[in-house]
Amino acid sequence: MANILIVHAQATYPVRTTSWDNLYCFRRYSGHKCYYLNLAFNKAPRYLKYIDFDLIIFHDLFVCARWAGKARFDKLMQRAEVLKGINIPKVVLPQDEFIFTDLLCDFINEFGISHVFSVSPSSEWRLIYDKVNFDSVKFHPVLTGYLDEKTVAKINLLSEGASSDRSIDIGYRARYHNPWIGRHGMLKSTIGDVFAAEGARRGLRNDISMKEEDAFIGDDWYRFLLNCKYTIGVEGGASILDRDGSIMERTERYLKGNPEASFEQVEAACFPGRDGELKLFAISPRHLEACATRTCQILIEGSYNDILKPGEHYIELKADFSNLEQVLDQVVRDDVRQAMTDHAYADIVSSGRYNYQSYVDFIIDHSLSDQDQHGSSPIWYSIMRIAEIISWGKAAVFAKSVNKAKQLFPQPLIDWLKKLRN
Repeated sequence: MANILIVHAQATYPVRTTSWDNLYCFRRYSGHKCYYLNLAFNKAPRYLKYIDFDLIIFHDLFVCARWAGKARFDKLMQRAEVLKGINIPKVVLPQDEFIFTDLLCDFINEFGISHVFSVSPSSEWRLIYDKVNFDSVKFHPVLTGYLDEKTVAKINLLSEGASSDRSIDIGYRARYHNPWIGRHGMLKSTIGDVFAAEGARRGLRNDISMKEEDAFIGDDWYRFLLNCKYTIGVEGGASILDRDGSIMERTERYLKGNPEASFEQVEAACFPGRDGELKLFAISPRHLEACATRTCQILIEGSYNDILKPGEHYIELKADFSNLEQVLDQVVRDDVRQAMTDHAYADIVSSGRYNYQSYVDFIIDHSLSDQDQHGSSPIWYSIMRIAEIISWGKAAVFAKSVNKAKQLFPQPLIDWLKKLRN
């Protein structure tokens, strides 16, 4: 049994179910002793040097802190300083590999990362990680999320209490994306607007919203999908590579002065000629969850990591919406939904190929050596479990304080305080 250290920096609470499953899947499924270290509030304790770790995993909930900018991310790396000197295999699990990638590359180089498990297509690796030595760092493809066995069991239990006659024809939840991720990312809101209008014209019972207050949390999301005959979607990802966050900053500054600007106007002013330089498109956890709830998917054409196949697992919608009428005709007829959802459930869910057990096995098999695995240390493990619980308590208190501050103080003051913290 190996000792594995999983490092994150989660300061918010509660955590989305998908993020929680992704973080704690190693403890659930690895069969090894997994120690968790939250650096959101404190630096790494010196006693870590006395624990014989065999593998260190830097979770996305650590490297996603780069979204706050270089100053904040540098502070976080300083908190993890003691881990630099531990000479064992080190793994990083990044997501959102389209932004602040310079900081991500710097982290990989500084901390001696040996394995990157990337959610981006392999064709984009050398573009994204242009500062990383591919001779010393190994790259491996993974998905942005997987199905947890407990989640599937929960969905099956919820389905027993749900009506077999689903009351919503087309259901969808998303948010309006900023233009700085490119035209591809904007499709998430475009498809919602199009189906809301055209579905209503066809007399379909739609429940489509891009409003934050209409988002579903926890089990309510699964209940929603279980009540939908169809849902719509697109591959996750971005088509612009923003290495230092300057495109995002420039775009947001421009939109403050020009809130009604079209994408073309924003593009010309903030990132002319850049859209399309990156092809970071991938299947998302939502697509897998829809398979688990047997909700038929209408998806804009794409590769979906070669997992979902058009005509077998979903109804394909052309990116220019040229076959929209034919797709809506299929929804109205509702004659392929049952067979398609059964096929998707069998291939994606029942097969077990896309669950967290397979994800954990893949990472462990490619990064952890069978040799020199150390036995566990019950005392240190107990100490770190207690520290882990305390860190989640701090996160809960911090989240409550932030929410209270939002109620008491105007947003400009909160933004100013954030800048001081940075």
